[in-house]
Parts: sequence; structure tokens; C-alpha cells
Amino acid sequence: MTSAISKTRKNLIDVAQQLFARKGVENTTMNDIAEASQRGRRTLYTYFSSKYDIYKAVLESELSVLYSRLEEVVKRDIPADEKLVLLAFTRLSAVKEVVSRNGTLRANFFRDIRRVENVRKEFDRKEIRFLEGIIREGCDKGIFGLQNVKQTAEILHYAFKGLEVPAILGTLRLDYSRKTDRDVISGILFNGLHGRNESERKCDNVLM
Repeated sequence: MTSAISKTRKNLIDVAQQLFARKGVENTTMNDIAEASQRGRRTLYTYFSSKYDIYKAVLESELSVLYSRLEEVVKRDIPADEKLVLLAFTRLSAVKEVVSRNGTLRANFFRDIRRVENVRKEFDRKEIRFLEGIIREGCDKGIFGLQNVKQTAEILHYAFKGLEVPAILGTLRLDYSRKTDRDVISGILFNGLHGRNESERKCDNVLM
């Protein structure tokens, strides 16, 4: 793909993203995208076969931003356990930002979850590889002790993924800057419900 073609395609995706965010996918037409991008319909159809084809490209573009955020965490020179906690918070924050930034795409994110899931399959595979890498790093340095790294990475991926909707909706508020939030996630990840020893097996008697 030449730079000119790549630039044109990116411009069309950016314009479509803005229209989808403002008007919603259902209320945006290919003609709207062509006019807003100051490109003809013929040019638009050269790159995308339908509105949902360009919608898929918008989702892929947003997921690439999320992937970059996670990659930055993976490259950090910090212990594996700290890296795992930071990754958990970073992905939740990034997913929430993506959905919030896209305005009315928020509704489509929940209504058309199957389409979103199909687009994010590759991202999910990449995230599992990231998790595997962090866990293996921790095992090599004696931080973790696990029998099945791959299965653990997959379970963690789906556990983190399950937190996305409540985080997006605001019913679950986790902030990496708050030590109490970091301690909760660290405790669940590394100590489980049992705690490391008998002295830690005490629950706070707090009525919520």
C-alpha cells in the first residue's frame, strides 16, 4: 500500500469515526462520509465496500490505539507483578476512553457486541500473548509459580475483559492512582481469596 493510498484511507476512517461518533452508525450514510471527507463516492467505494466495512475499520483503528497502550506497559522495566497490575488498569482506562471518545458509538458498542467481538479477535489474541509474556517473565524470576502459563493468561484475559462493561458504564470505578484500588487488584491476582497465610485470612466486616 503506497503512502498516498494509506493517507487517503486513514482520512476516510477518521472522517467516518467523527460522523459515527456524532450521528451514530445507523444515521450515517456512505454519501455523508464521501461529502465530509471531500472525496467522491467512487473513491470511498474504492477502499470500502459498505458502511459496515468502514465501521469495522474504525473499530480496528481504535483497537490499535488500545494495543499501543498495552504494548507500552509490556515494555516497561518493572517487576512482572507490578506490570500485570498496571496492565489491568491501563486496559480498563483505555477501553473506557475509546468508547467515551466515540460518542454515540457507545450505544453501538453494546447493541452490536457480536460485530465488535468479531473485530477484536486479533486484539484479544495479542493481549493473551502479552499476558503470557509477563507471566513467563515472572516465573523466570521467581515472582510467580504456575503450572500452566498459557491457560492462566487466557483466564486473566477473560477476567479483565469481563470488567470492561461495568467500567465503561461507571458502575465500577477503579483508579490506578489510588493505592487502595491497586491493593484490591493485587490481592485478587496474587493472593486470591485465601490469602498467603492464616493470619491474612480475615475479611473486613464492613457493610456496604
